[in-house]
Amino acid sequence: MTTNDSGSAPKPPAKDPWDLPDVSGLTVGVLGGTGPQGRGLAYRFARAGQKVIIGSRAADRAQAAADELGHGVEGADNAECARRSDVVIVAVPWDGHAKTLESLRDELAGKLVIDCVNPLGFDKKGAYALKPDEGSAAEQAAALLPESRVAAAFHHLSAVLLQDEAIEEIDTDVLVLGEARADTDLVQALAGRIPGMRGVFAGRLRNAHQVESLVANLISVNRRYKAHAGLRTTDV
Repeated sequence: MTTNDSGSAPKPPAKDPWDLPDVSGLTVGVLGGTGPQGRGLAYRFARAGQKVIIGSRAADRAQAAADELGHGVEGADNAECARRSDVVIVAVPWDGHAKTLESLRDELAGKLVIDCVNPLGFDKKGAYALKPDEGSAAEQAAALLPESRVAAAFHHLSAVLLQDEAIEEIDTDVLVLGEARADTDLVQALAGRIPGMRGVFAGRLRNAHQVESLVANLISVNRRYKAHAGLRTTDV
């Protein structure tokens, strides 16, 4: 038997961080799919060929939004959306975040849940970050959904750009956070389905607060420069 000098088997080569799974066959559910961010994400994924179901508290409202989006998007109430989807994106307003997830704990069990909610407050000085007791919206989701796998992503995307049919590519990176590499790789691969977009791993869920909070800074950028700012990570 041949061994190396340390007496242990050689380590396998490091996994290529850009070797991502094929996610084209997954059904993506979007809770809050009738709101601006949810509609925009649903449109972009469906336009890229992904099967998409948007959820709302009212099934008829979800179906009306789905009909407007086209590209085979379907509408359903939130529970049905969660049940029928392989991956579920949470794009509900922050003030309804906890209540929505609590009501869907059973339907979301065993699913990969991607939280893109930004806890923000607004006053005369503009937007500012809120810090949930759990640390972040994503960590709140993980606490409320103990039988789900929770990741965080898609926080910094402009709903205006996402919904603009004339725009072919969204020039931005998506910071992806989560506890398991298989899950974050899957989310990165989903982000890459949208032309111009790239998913970049950015740490575990304990780092989600600063990612969610950065949206307040981007809102300030957008107001000052009349823009729809996004992010790019250099040297990666």
